[in-house]
Amino acid sequence: MLSPIIIEDAVKAALKEDLGHGFDITSNLLIPAGAGAKGVLKAREDGVLAGLIIALSTFSLTDIEFDMTVMSEDGAEIKKGDVIAEIIGPARSLLTVERVALNFLSHMSGIATLTAQYVEQVKDTGAEICDTRKTLPGLRLFQKYAVETGGGANHRFGLDDAVLIKDNHIAVAGGISEALDQVHLLAGHTKKIEIEVDTLEQLDEVLDNGKADIVMLDNFSLEDLKTGVDKAKGQITTEASGGVSLETVREIAETGVDYISVGALTHSVKALDIALDIET
Repeated sequence: MLSPIIIEDAVKAALKEDLGHGFDITSNLLIPAGAGAKGVLKAREDGVLAGLIIALSTFSLTDIEFDMTVMSEDGAEIKKGDVIAEIIGPARSLLTVERVALNFLSHMSGIATLTAQYVEQVKDTGAEICDTRKTLPGLRLFQKYAVETGGGANHRFGLDDAVLIKDNHIAVAGGISEALDQVHLLAGHTKKIEIEVDTLEQLDEVLDNGKADIVMLDNFSLEDLKTGVDKAKGQITTEASGGVSLETVREIAETGVDYISVGALTHSVKALDIALDIET
């Protein structure tokens, strides 16, 4: 569950960005100050809903006079034409907030929808779909929440909550064993250590060293991935990354890998089409 403080800070920042000098010039010129309106959040395509509480917060933080009725919830499968929520209140405020609310809701629902599609593809394989740090600056918590809402798992949230030794770390450290030995010495026994490898030979070195808890098999062919997973079985947790798509993820999962990380869940997702229609 997202913290109300985090939601409020993000929503206020988004509203401030959109309002510029402090008001919606178009709505103020066209609509009388006392006019009211009813807005209906409606799905224009099928998907999985995420970010509703954030979208509704844009209204409540803008004007205390809004009356909102919610017909759905995060994680729900929505169909084209479904009414998600109704918002009744000052017309100026309703139109001022419209785009910010839809930006949050459409983007997060797009992530949840895509995640659910990946999760469905790997059903019954034992593999788990997870996200990455390839997120929009300032929106990582929201994007990762949407992944979780769609049935996926969260990888590390930042550089400070997990050890992940990548290829450039290995290059600077002087090699795989050197990097693992150093991190194992200093990280302490409570921190799990993950390391990225690009070849089966590198995997052998990781297994021989014995100090890693998780190995990321990056951009492996299906044949090499299956070989690597078989080698690592019973010794270390495996994660596949690179070249993952809805078309390839099932075959990747069937190699027996434990986790599949998918950057596309957050870095290039298509927004779900959700609209705010004014009803008179």
